[in-house]
Amino acid sequence: MGNKKHVIIGAGTAGLNAIRTLRQIGDDSEITLISGEPPYARMVLPYFLERSITEAHTSTATPQQLDKWGVDRKFGVRAVQLDSARKTIRLDNDEEIPYDTLLIATGSSAARPPLPGADDPSVHTFWTLADALDVNGKMASKGHTVAVGAGFITFTILNALMERSSKVTIVEAEDRILPRMVDETAAEMMANWLTAKGVEIRTGVRLKEVSPQGEGHRLTFEDNATLDADLVLMATGIRTNLEWLADSGLDIQQGILVDERMRTNLPDVYAAGDVAQGANRIGGEREVHAIEPTAMDHGRVAAANMAGQQVAYRGSLLMNIVGVAGLDMASYGSWDNPNAEVITGHAAERNAYRKYLFDGERMIGAIIVGPHADVWSGNELGMIKGLVQTGQPLGAWKEWLRENPFSVKKAFLAQGTVSTLLPRTVLGTPSQSPRG
Repeated sequence: MGNKKHVIIGAGTAGLNAIRTLRQIGDDSEITLISGEPPYARMVLPYFLERSITEAHTSTATPQQLDKWGVDRKFGVRAVQLDSARKTIRLDNDEEIPYDTLLIATGSSAARPPLPGADDPSVHTFWTLADALDVNGKMASKGHTVAVGAGFITFTILNALMERSSKVTIVEAEDRILPRMVDETAAEMMANWLTAKGVEIRTGVRLKEVSPQGEGHRLTFEDNATLDADLVLMATGIRTNLEWLADSGLDIQQGILVDERMRTNLPDVYAAGDVAQGANRIGGEREVHAIEPTAMDHGRVAAANMAGQQVAYRGSLLMNIVGVAGLDMASYGSWDNPNAEVITGHAAERNAYRKYLFDGERMIGAIIVGPHADVWSGNELGMIKGLVQTGQPLGAWKEWLRENPFSVKKAFLAQGTVSTLLPRTVLGTPSQSPRG
């Protein structure tokens, strides 16, 4: 199965899973991995900031493992040009790398708002390992931390911020927190929960400037209100790393357009992860889903097809899961579809909320809020995800959920969701590292 030169750009989840898959399925071709950073798991960086793991535990592949896989590494350099006619990649050190098959998995970067002072190095982001190391070293144990942006990035590190700061303030331009993850009811529940824990939340405020103030910073808003902070974290979204592909000939919209085999419009060029715009499992539209499970699936599917197999991907499921101070929240699929039929359950006294969105008898989206022990004790989050992911018609169980919105287990088991999910693993086998 060898005799090819696979080049993979990006050592994140998509790139590493592609390498694992190539070796797992017996492809012994040459592999070159190009990355500005060593391999690490972005999703464990919040635990590093919490100090529950060390920097070493963020690594996803040691040099010894990469040697075992026979991977030629080019770390600390970045791709700057793709020449598809010559089938070469030019690096920022002017080295040219030829390829037979190419996987672009260059991920995304933290986006800063175009405001005075927002791009100052003393104003932090939290997206890369370098960011995590910087914030970890700068966070004052008794300081005031201000997070600009009340989205997924802020909420993944909020436990750490609350633990390590004397005061945490979240500022958000929209009129509620988590505006691209949950609806108004869920957002209000989380806001009330955090306020009770001592977190200050300011919504509907627009930042105008960040300026030095003593050893910290002063944030000035459009209404001229100010806020002083010891540490400022910009968590205002991400952008895909596509700039270097401007003259490549690739079809690019929000991301690189890919088909069901992760192929681009250029021969032997694939894309995966945050840079890939592929099919959404709910509805089929091509979208960018910059989440870990999608990157893993993309990498595996791309690798199988790079190796000559014919593997089609059914599409990714949009999902977000966060948990702060014991309250967990998740959204799946088309959670904000205005045309869907909606079933809800709200038990405010126990901080529990369910919202199910239906197209006919198929659940196409969901929102879940509840105490950590409740939503995980019976794997309720996983069961609701399974119902959305499979799209199984629920029949009479739809009405059961209308009457019993907090009793999803019966509907999940009755519809045989597990047996439906099992054959739909990406390659029919678990994702795992090959054993040497």
